[in-house]
Amino acid sequence: MAQTAFAAKRRITLAGAAIDAVLALIKAVGGVIGHSQALIADAAHSASDLASDVLVLWAARIGAQPPDANHPYGHERFETAATLGLGATLLMVAGGFAYDAGMRLLQPERIAEPGWLALSIACLSVIGKEAAYRFTMRVANRYDSDLLRANAWHSRNDALSSLVVIIGVLGALAGYPFMDAVAALAVSLLIGVTGWKLGWRAGAELVDTSLEPDQIEDIRRRIASVQGVEGQSDLRTRRMGNRWIIDVTIRVEPWITASETNRILSAVRERLHQDLDRRSDVRVAMEVATEPPHPQPPTALPLRSSIEPQLRQLWQPLMPSGSDFRLLLHYRADRIDVDVRMPWPGEAAQAARLHDHLAAAAQPLAAIGTVRLLCESDAPSRPRA
Repeated sequence: MAQTAFAAKRRITLAGAAIDAVLALIKAVGGVIGHSQALIADAAHSASDLASDVLVLWAARIGAQPPDANHPYGHERFETAATLGLGATLLMVAGGFAYDAGMRLLQPERIAEPGWLALSIACLSVIGKEAAYRFTMRVANRYDSDLLRANAWHSRNDALSSLVVIIGVLGALAGYPFMDAVAALAVSLLIGVTGWKLGWRAGAELVDTSLEPDQIEDIRRRIASVQGVEGQSDLRTRRMGNRWIIDVTIRVEPWITASETNRILSAVRERLHQDLDRRSDVRVAMEVATEPPHPQPPTALPLRSSIEPQLRQLWQPLMPSGSDFRLLLHYRADRIDVDVRMPWPGEAAQAARLHDHLAAAAQPLAAIGTVRLLCESDAPSRPRA
């Protein structure tokens, strides 16, 4: 998928670069021959578009690479950084337009009086750059690429700058040369707003700004809808290119098995992957719901490596000769409940007596709470109070 997206980005960007190169040359030559300072400045704008095309190609190629040891989350942030650079470029272009237009309004003698050659070249530029904008934006929306959107708007802004040249030429021909400067101020404002929006969004992504509140709430609802999820906490979200990175901790009941817990975790990931309308990278952690709710995990209770050898030492003499048993530990807020699982070919009454012996033998261990004997041939024996 990443390579397919890169191939599409590469094709449309190369096509745009070819248009920019041709237009920059034509505008520069036409501006000199036609005595149009505005068209020469517009040629410089097209040259900046060509430089941005090179930046887009580089960032798209890097961003399509798979994760590696140095970039385990992938390389999409290279596109984000390039988008920030393009946004800054648009702001600088807007500032240059505004400054030039202001100086021409203050010094009317600087306003050029071009002719029909400049008007024809400006019209050609508008058509070419508007076409580049539409085709580039179509690919950007297909692959949800802010980098291509930024480059598309760069093309649209070049078309608008050529429109400024057209207005200026028409104004000069009609005897109102100041119209060029007024239109340039309006277009510079539009360019600046576009650059600010692109740069702000890219900067927010680079500092790991979370998703919008309604998007986060939607994620919470989807997680809560998965059967077996008793609660959730530590939901953290961020963007990485066209992906959403989601980290969350869910609570599950303490008596379920590890395999069921893994199934619930998988169900949460599947629900978010299937329901969200974009690529997502979901990481789900688990914590046990305690009864009553406990503000802190039971860190003071011993681990299996400490408590199991003690239980086996106490219980092994009580077990039938040659029997094998497994221990399931359930950590509560202040105790460990233990399930003893073993095959039992005998009678239920014998299993009940064995259960009582096991519970009595575990009494000296303060960390142990309820003991249950779970046999293959009968229901769980009565728990110790």
